[in-house]
Amino acid sequence: MGARAFRSPVSVDLKGLIDLKPGGEAIRLTAPRVRAFAAGGNLSPFKGRGVEFDESRPYQPGDDLRTMDWRVTARTGRPYTKVFREERNRPVIVWLDLRRSMLFATRGAYKAVAAAELAGLVAWSAVGHGDQLGGLVFAEDEHHELRPRLGRRAALHLLQVVAASSCWTGGVGGAQVREAAAAEGDTDRALLRLTRVARPGSMLFLISDFRVLSGDFERHIRELASHGDVFLVHVFDPVEAELPPPGRYRIQLGARSFTIETADARVRARHREQFDRRRERLRALAAAPGVALIECTTADDPHEILSKRFARA
Repeated sequence: MGARAFRSPVSVDLKGLIDLKPGGEAIRLTAPRVRAFAAGGNLSPFKGRGVEFDESRPYQPGDDLRTMDWRVTARTGRPYTKVFREERNRPVIVWLDLRRSMLFATRGAYKAVAAAELAGLVAWSAVGHGDQLGGLVFAEDEHHELRPRLGRRAALHLLQVVAASSCWTGGVGGAQVREAAAAEGDTDRALLRLTRVARPGSMLFLISDFRVLSGDFERHIRELASHGDVFLVHVFDPVEAELPPPGRYRIQLGARSFTIETADARVRARHREQFDRRRERLRALAAAPGVALIECTTADDPHEILSKRFARA
């Protein structure tokens, strides 16, 4: 069940995404703010669509102060927090970045392939456990919004959109590599669209390399987390975090090939610092209520990554 679904490290197809079904159904998605489990649903401390008060219990370190039960706290003299029961049919929405920066890997599979596999596993988990599934899939020249729906057809619709993306055939050329400002605009527009698709109580999976983040990125994520649960799924190649040992290397980025020199210590340090700054922004966001960070490299097995994360929950 944990085996990689794709024979090709550079593209996906619908059959491969459908073959993820058993692995996805074996994963039980739980929110960052989940307190406990009960038969027939998930428990979450935030009200939203299909969420109702369940009980009050003694405050525990890490509980969100917005869920404090001040009435019970005043009566008992001890801090209490509210726990809410969330119905099944919760909306699960996949926000999938298939821009050209995702067509890269030095080991394993392209970032886009790993991201598609993660999206497929989340999709099959959601529909397999009775939740609604929606999606927002985007690249430079395309954008698809799928409203949350129940059932296997919702998963198949999302996976068809992923498999048919121009990402897999567009390639990357010098004229296609865009300025950072344009990439920031793509991210902002896709996040704004997500706020329209997401319903209160949604569980949101944002799957991307997050290479270009605008100044408004944190504001968008906090807004989404104010009425839902957000997972930032950071997909990256190990070389993006740390350059290989000093030497001369040829890099293939889609249809574009170039050579890098890694002997200069200053270049290595700048490269590492750039990645560390991006990772720290994501980690800082994940410290906020309702936001969690999942990291997956191109060399990792996405099924194992998700299984370990949600086994902890």
